[in-house]
Amino acid sequence: MEKQTITIYDVAREASVSMATVSRVVNGNPNVKPATRKKVLEVIDRLDYRPNAVARGLASKKTTTVGVIIPDVTNIYFSSLARGIDDVATMYKYNIILANSDENGQKELQVLNTLLAKQVDGIIFMGNQISTNMRSEFARSKTPIVLAGSVDSDEEIASVNIDYIAAVEEAVSTLIRHGNKRVAFVTGNMDQPINGLYRLNGYKKALAKAGLPFDEKLVFETEYSYKAGEAIWPEIKATDATAAVVGDDELAIGLLNGAGDDNAKFPDDFEIITSNDSKLTEMSRPKMSSITQPLYDIGAVAMRLLTKLMNKEEIENQTILLPYGIVERGTTK
Repeated sequence: MEKQTITIYDVAREASVSMATVSRVVNGNPNVKPATRKKVLEVIDRLDYRPNAVARGLASKKTTTVGVIIPDVTNIYFSSLARGIDDVATMYKYNIILANSDENGQKELQVLNTLLAKQVDGIIFMGNQISTNMRSEFARSKTPIVLAGSVDSDEEIASVNIDYIAAVEEAVSTLIRHGNKRVAFVTGNMDQPINGLYRLNGYKKALAKAGLPFDEKLVFETEYSYKAGEAIWPEIKATDATAAVVGDDELAIGLLNGAGDDNAKFPDDFEIITSNDSKLTEMSRPKMSSITQPLYDIGAVAMRLLTKLMNKEEIENQTILLPYGIVERGTTK
């Protein structure tokens, strides 16, 4: 037998109060007599009443719900950002709907439209690339959107990041300063602006500053996975590279272990600086040097920025860059 839905009307009738009084109790309004509040809460408990967020949203034009589109929920980079988002959302009493897009353009569109159909008040997008279709959907929806750890090369959409150009330039310059003349650049899909525009630009700037030629053979485009890192080591070794800057920590550990299985010694034979400074960098042996990113803060600041957009507060700058650094551990000299 299907369970009967308990409504606010049922609670009001059982407690012998108005629906407005039940609403005030549910929403924590202090203007309710303690005895009345106690009576209403007892009825709510006995009937197992759950306020209907959708119905409340229709009345207030807000659902206090935020959609978060994440490319790969298993990737520690994105899950670290999500922690920051969730904590700030809780602080501002927003609920999160987390949707995994599998870095698939078609699925991203489906996920976005599903979230918009649920009447979310705002969206945080963590995809590595904003397709033309996504961009037009963003514009059409009129729903506030913030990018977290994702870049918009047109700077039309609010975003929170680090300065990826400067960070990669500093990482490559560090490796050059250690005496490496052939530094490989190993990262994800070059169609993604974060790689093909920002990180690659930083890589080229460091080479130019050091008077070293840019060699396309030292640029490796692969997927962000441990297995891809292991598999790419023979190709990197064949270029006589003595160091690498890697765009993802899981990919970097794969490369580290693939090279180690080939008897390469770190940092004497080969040096690595990875990009995200997730907890994986402390778990590898040797521990990995990395660009430091405030992952939790990127998520937290992105959610705070979204609350401002949703509440139509004034914003000085919708492109926010947080500080980065370089931490040297066992994979650099």
